Amino acid sequence: MEIVYVYTKKRSEFGRQCNFSDRPAELHVDILPDPSLAANFIDRDPCDVPIQCTQEMSEHEVNTERIEYETCGINHVEGGWPKDINPQEMEQTIRFRKKVEKDENYVNTIMQLGSHMEHCIRQNNAIDIYQEYFEEEEVVEETEEQPSAKTINVFRDPNEVKRTATSLSWHPDGSRKLAVAYSSLEFQKVTKDMSYDSYIWDIENPNKPEMTLKPVSPLVCLEYNSKDSHILVGGSYNGQIAYWDTRKGSQPVEMSTIEHSHRDPVYKVIWLQSKTGTDFFSASTDGQVLWWDIRKMSEPTERLVLDPTKEGKLENALGAISLEFETTMPTKFMVGTEQGLVVSCNRKAKTPAEKIVCTYSGHHGPIYALQRNPFFPKNFLTVADWTARIWSEDIRESSIMWTKYHTASLSDGCWSPVRPSVFFTVKMDGALDVWDFLFKQNDPTLSLKVCDEALYSIRVQDNGRFLACGSQLGTTTLLEISSGLCTLQKNEKALAAMMFERETKREKILEARHREMRLKERSRSEQSKEDEAKEGEGEESSEELVARIEKEFYEMIETEMKNRGKDEKKDKELDKEKGVCEEKES
Repeated sequence: MEIVYVYTKKRSEFGRQCNFSDRPAELHVDILPDPSLAANFIDRDPCDVPIQCTQEMSEHEVNTERIEYETCGINHVEGGWPKDINPQEMEQTIRFRKKVEKDENYVNTIMQLGSHMEHCIRQNNAIDIYQEYFEEEEVVEETEEQPSAKTINVFRDPNEVKRTATSLSWHPDGSRKLAVAYSSLEFQKVTKDMSYDSYIWDIENPNKPEMTLKPVSPLVCLEYNSKDSHILVGGSYNGQIAYWDTRKGSQPVEMSTIEHSHRDPVYKVIWLQSKTGTDFFSASTDGQVLWWDIRKMSEPTERLVLDPTKEGKLENALGAISLEFETTMPTKFMVGTEQGLVVSCNRKAKTPAEKIVCTYSGHHGPIYALQRNPFFPKNFLTVADWTARIWSEDIRESSIMWTKYHTASLSDGCWSPVRPSVFFTVKMDGALDVWDFLFKQNDPTLSLKVCDEALYSIRVQDNGRFLACGSQLGTTTLLEISSGLCTLQKNEKALAAMMFERETKREKILEARHREMRLKERSRSEQSKEDEAKEGEGEESSEELVARIEKEFYEMIETEMKNRGKDEKKDKELDKEKGVCEEKES
């Protein structure tokens, strides 16, 4: 059914009807122009002005071109000499100076400038323009800043086929440069058009690498020399070691020979603390730790096989994937293995078997990161499987502290160089976790999603403020963390030392308790074995039991037969005696 609305209105309410007629124009009023009135008016231009309630907007499109910056240097030399005088010639410069000093104009100029200079020096001595007044009275309000981090720059792999940023190394002087090693660690994923190059980036210019390193095989690890910032050493995917001098170009200065190199990818290289500053050592999953000198790269200076049986057999060796060397302990070093063990070694031991001191077990997978605490070298951090663990050298059975098990596996981690209680971990889900065990033990102080792909490497700058994270697709993200996470807190060293000591004592007590329980269990098992042996000695088999019973039965029958024979003899003798007696009586 349709609903119809009807609107009605009376004719009288419409108003007067309009009657139009066609007639010529009529002039009712004629006002003549008066020029005197023009002075009271202002000309309006434009006459028509549109007005809108909203703000006027306009849209413009600009197609900008990408600009690449290049760093150029300027060499300043001594100038101001006349063209006929060579500043390098000492005799010419001395002769010219003497000639100028004898000139009257020179003497007058010096005398005039001397008075001005004397006035400025006296003024400087009277008033210190840099002096800060009321410095002691200024009270700095300490505000509790929330832990945070912000992205400063992103450095992307310039090649079309992206590779993993497997290793990062900060420039030792000023940390204005970052060396990044790129390689593909996925099995049989290397394509023909994949680049082998690694790069050195200026952290302020993400558009173009400052320098390209061209190895013969993709670099898995890369490390700056702390004594000579122009020297870098890198470990390749094919097991070779190479070193570069940035002053000599992109090609390696020297490489190790294939026959004397590692047989697997070199996962870690570390420079040693030596007088020459040319020694380093490397670790690989082939189970070897090799020592090198860049002055002689033809063969390693020393070799260690990580055989836990201490027989030195390469087939029994544990694959090394991380290394740790502390300069304050020049003879000690530690190796993290694929099997989840940390091997503590002593380089100065007399025999290869004695070089492997002990092992620490507690992880289920490869140990990707291994580092001693910069403030407490006896405590070290390991990152593997789904947890990060803090260990004490004195306790081998268990770690003293550990993080919760994460849903995503951990790929790298390191300590903060400025705060003893802070360490960083990166995960395969692209997240960065910042841990402060004085503030929280169960959860990270700051968790940050850096990128969508997996993070593989992390390295913190020496000042602790900047850190770089390398991802699976070759993206290196430079982050700046808040001042609270990179500034040493009040009494932090003492508190961290107390916590390490307390946790170590606790683990020692638990270890002693476990040892006692194991001894009790062992003694119980030995006692039970002895009892079983005794019971076994007392118990006879069924055949022996039947034979023994038969023997006893026959012995009883024989004794019974003998007893019966004796009784019959006695009866016969008695009968005879009775017969004799009867005959006598008759």
